[in-house]
Order: sequence, then C-alpha cells, then structure tokens
Amino acid sequence: MQNADQQPLISHLVELRDRLLRGILAILLIAVCLLPFANDLYLLLSDPLLKHLPETSSMIATEVASPFLAPFKLTLSTAILLSMPVLLYQLWSFIAPGLYQHEKRIVFPLMFASTVLFVLGILFAYFVVFPLMFGFLTQAAPEGVAVMTDISHYLNFVLKLFFAFGFAFEVPIVTLLLIWTGITTRHSLKEKRPYVIVGAFVIGMLLTPPDVISQSLLALPMWLLFELGLFCARFLPKKNEETESSETEDGD
Repeated sequence: MQNADQQPLISHLVELRDRLLRGILAILLIAVCLLPFANDLYLLLSDPLLKHLPETSSMIATEVASPFLAPFKLTLSTAILLSMPVLLYQLWSFIAPGLYQHEKRIVFPLMFASTVLFVLGILFAYFVVFPLMFGFLTQAAPEGVAVMTDISHYLNFVLKLFFAFGFAFEVPIVTLLLIWTGITTRHSLKEKRPYVIVGAFVIGMLLTPPDVISQSLLALPMWLLFELGLFCARFLPKKNEETESSETEDGD
C-alpha cells in the first residue's frame, strides 16, 4: 500500500525534474545564441543613460572582470526573459492535469496575462522612466562633478528597477486572485482604495531612487493597475457558478 502511494509522488517528481531541465535547457540555448551580441545588448541597455551624459563623460569599469561579467549577466537575464513562453508552457503542462475545468479557464489566462504585464512593466521602465530619471539625475550633479557610472553598478541598478516595475505591473493579477479565491471582495478593496494609493507611493519610495519623478512613475501605474484589476473582477465567474460547473463535470 505504501509503495502504491509513493508511485504517484515519484512520477510527479520525475515529471517536475524533466520540465525544469527543459526550462533550463531553453535558457541556456537562448543565452548561447545571444552571447555574440552581449556587448550590443549592453549598449542598448545603457542607451537611456548615455544620451544624457556629457560629451566628455562615459561609463567606466572599476573591476578587472566587469567588461566581461556585466554583459554576460545581462545576456543571461535576457535569456531568462525570452524563455518565459517556454517556462510558462512547462509550468502549465505540470499543473494543468490537477486543475478542474473551471480552474483551467481562469488560471491559464492569468498566467499569460501576468507574463505580458511583467514585460510591459520592463518596457515602461526602459522607454518612459529611464529617460526622465537619468535626465534628472545627470542634471542634478553638482558643478565640477563628472558623471561616470560603473557598468556593473549600472546593470544592477537597472535590473532592480526592471524587477520593481515588472512586479508592480502584476497588481491586476494579484487583485483578481484575491477576489477569485475569496480572500477579499471587490467592494472591500474599493473601500480600501485610499490605503492602496498610500501603499503604492510607499512602495515607489522604497524601490526607486530618491527622486519624485521615478517614485511617481512607479506609484501611479500601480494605482491605475489596481483600478484595472477591480474593473476586470466584474467578469470573474461567481463562486456558486464555479461550484455548479465542477459538480456537473463530476457527475458526468
């Protein structure tokens, strides 16, 4: 009896291992393809800052291995981002057999939407936030101070902001999940709107540089995306409808 119980667990662990290996393989293959363009990727990433540096300034490398490690780290991060469709498919294939039909109808769209929103957060940071933020920060330097950013520090700073804006753009998904799982209700969240707005600005203050522009450009989208989540929650299936649907399927 114990062996019979262990068999499904072992088969699930084997399947999980295989899907993890496929995801890692996809990341490695994309990274190998991108390695010849590592310096070009870094140049693209640093373009928002380079546009605002004085003509006499440039980026610098203060560590011996930085000229290699910084582009390599960026290449690996880009490979992970580009392999998200494969990773998402592997995750969905693993969890889908254990879901009811009504759960499948909402879980996969939420997974897909969360990936799209994360990418949109990164694009928003790169095309909207970075030009404004770097323009302000470089102009704010005291007279006689040459702005020359280390390439490793710049990469770490940018990746931190990418993740901050990527996760901030997940607010609609979090809102929908809270309502769908019954943890809270749409009406309750609407009543807590003032606290959500304050919380968005606090998060913006903690995750972005100490300037009003970047803080506001993170907080305002979080608030608007929260409102989007509340609006989309109108179209979530009711709990009683889901129960009836699952009971009908079980009866069939």
